[in-house]
Amino acid sequence: MTDILITEALNKFIDALAQKGKSTNTIVAYKGDINQLISFLKPKKYDYISQISEGDIDSFKADLTQNDYTAKSISRKLNSIKNFFSHLKNEKIIEIDPSLEVKHPKYENDLPKILKPVEYRSLRDACRNDSRATAIVELMLQAGLRIKEIENLKLDNIKDNDILIESYESHPVRNVPLNNSAKTALQKYLNDGRYPTRSKNVFVTKTGKTLLARNIRSLLNRFFIKADIKGIKVNDLRNTFIVFQLKSGVPIDVVSQVVGHKRISTTEKYLELIDSKEESRGIKLKEL
Repeated sequence: MTDILITEALNKFIDALAQKGKSTNTIVAYKGDINQLISFLKPKKYDYISQISEGDIDSFKADLTQNDYTAKSISRKLNSIKNFFSHLKNEKIIEIDPSLEVKHPKYENDLPKILKPVEYRSLRDACRNDSRATAIVELMLQAGLRIKEIENLKLDNIKDNDILIESYESHPVRNVPLNNSAKTALQKYLNDGRYPTRSKNVFVTKTGKTLLARNIRSLLNRFFIKADIKGIKVNDLRNTFIVFQLKSGVPIDVVSQVVGHKRISTTEKYLELIDSKEESRGIKLKEL
């Protein structure tokens, strides 16, 4: 078995993630975590991947703890490292996986956060004079769209009563129904608030360029502050949609399909936020 450089091993792992269709954000996160381990080991002047030992990874874990990383953050970084070495072992690039016996720190999984009715009403009120922000809020709150799906949304994707979410990264194509609130907000933005542009994207900047996910996040964070909503992130609008639909009795498989979860187990975790898990017979999505 020929030993390879640490940098070469990392490149092989990143290429494998891309070939599996992992999202850009996932790949960036994996690469960042592994590079953090590599930077920690620089004083040891390792060149080859086989030089990294279980003790090195344990020392890295201890260093993260000393630098006040949360147990959840440490566990995520260890997960990246374990996936990295597991891949190298499976590809017969290394003989021994040094991460195999390294234990994850214990921590309690945080439940998804959702907005209270008074909070999303306050957010709507804060956005009322900005049709672009209002449309984005309603698409997340009333249709459960991801922030990246809002960035990618094209004019041709908008139909009478639903929108087409094109496949991207590892997410397949799907249709998402629009209720009256979402349709009204989107149409008002397209008629009165969209800046002149040749772009095919629905949401654009003042200069007519695509409104990127980071711009959307910054925009909504400003309105969270204006609405005096604390401890909430942009994705919690989507979480609120999911929980509200389940609480209203929409079957879990329907909700899972609408929001684009790959596994129904992902949707099931939201049931912990619901007092009653009984399902109604209807499958019509409810309006907040």
